[in-house]
Amino acid sequence: MILVNEIFYSLQGEGFHSGTPAVFVRLSGCNLSCPFCDTDHSGCTNMTEEGIAAEVAKFPAHHVVVTGGEPAMQLNAALVDALHAIGRFVAVETNGTLPLPDGVDWVTLSPKDLFLGPTARPVLTAADELKVVFDGEHLPPDYSHIAIRHGRYLQPCDTGDPVRNAAITAATVEYIKAHPEWRLSLQIHKILNIR
Repeated sequence: MILVNEIFYSLQGEGFHSGTPAVFVRLSGCNLSCPFCDTDHSGCTNMTEEGIAAEVAKFPAHHVVVTGGEPAMQLNAALVDALHAIGRFVAVETNGTLPLPDGVDWVTLSPKDLFLGPTARPVLTAADELKVVFDGEHLPPDYSHIAIRHGRYLQPCDTGDPVRNAAITAATVEYIKAHPEWRLSLQIHKILNIR
């Protein structure tokens, strides 16, 4: 059984696939405690891999995003296979501190060691995209040892304070202009006020 926080249908709001219709499977629990986390882990439902796939199949999107919390704590090959069996493209958003099962189609690595230190350093050595939450103050760690296939993204940290957020976004833009190997990732779902 897998502990599922929620399953919902929306648009991918961040990174390479921004704007893509997607079914989000948010798994419960995380091995880190980020100060800016916006996920409520207090409620969850026990579901089988087949039950999750059946719920996902109710939506027309080809793209499925398994997220959390930290999905690698529960994601297994049986769930990946069940989602593939219904013709879905399986993307995972992970902090990278735990290995992932084989068969995942897209890995978004979003390390949190910038905020939590070396114990949160990723163990993954490759990902499709790197997405780093940027607070405008601390420089992103050097992730050049990680093979990134489709882009390195800086995402302004959402503090909940519009004035602070504007300053962080401006700092993020200036950092990217000075370091053009990075791209900007905005949380467009928050801008559009959708889930």
